[in-house]
Amino acid sequence: MTIFNNYARYYDLLYRDKDYLGETQFIQQLIKSHASETRNILELGCGTGIHALLLAKQGYQVHGVEISHQMLQKADERLCCLSPDLGSQLKFTHGDIRTVRLNQTFDVILSLFHVVSYQTTNEDLLATFATVKEHLKPGGIFIFDVWYGPAVLSDRPTVRVKRLEDEQIFLTRIAEPVMYPNENCVDVNYQIFIREKNSDTVEVLQETHQMRYLFKPEIEFLLREFKIQIVASGEWMSNQEAGFNTWGVYFIGRA
Repeated sequence: MTIFNNYARYYDLLYRDKDYLGETQFIQQLIKSHASETRNILELGCGTGIHALLLAKQGYQVHGVEISHQMLQKADERLCCLSPDLGSQLKFTHGDIRTVRLNQTFDVILSLFHVVSYQTTNEDLLATFATVKEHLKPGGIFIFDVWYGPAVLSDRPTVRVKRLEDEQIFLTRIAEPVMYPNENCVDVNYQIFIREKNSDTVEVLQETHQMRYLFKPEIEFLLREFKIQIVASGEWMSNQEAGFNTWGVYFIGRA
């Protein structure tokens, strides 16, 4: 996952249009419906810490784990700007979600923005779910979202271009996908062009993010190994039934 080290500098700009507040409200609804007594949350793959901060503002104790040092640095910068009371509800740790062990259990574990789909082999998925099992209280829930296989195969990924700017830079990102049907994976090949407004210099980044699309029966099968049962699923944010047009699908597993 070291791909995110370079990507981290521009991550918040690339996803500034992401509805973090709405997503946090949706997560709260899921928690209230399935684990209403929740006090503490572990977020595996917390990125720059925006979801964690918004959840902490709602009164939860949140511990985020992130493999990218650069992402984690941005999360820690957020932490340093908070009041002592709010800051005490947040903690960030560097770690690989496949191997990290915190010697603590949690009411809820989150893994959002398709972090589970970055686990592209069966071994990666099993290791990640072992981490979940190790840290989830009995009766606790695991909320995660994935690239949903039926939709990926029905509405296949295409080339996408995204253009953004802030006070300092113009940014253009080109995403070119390559599908590997026998591995259930997609390589998303990114070219990112960053033009500095002051100097007019251009930096070019090239990265490949490999994603695995997943199907409900295989998720159920893999989680069963750790005695985690799927209790709910649906389209991310809308909560409609998952189908051939729903790329982003959430699942809730209960220990």
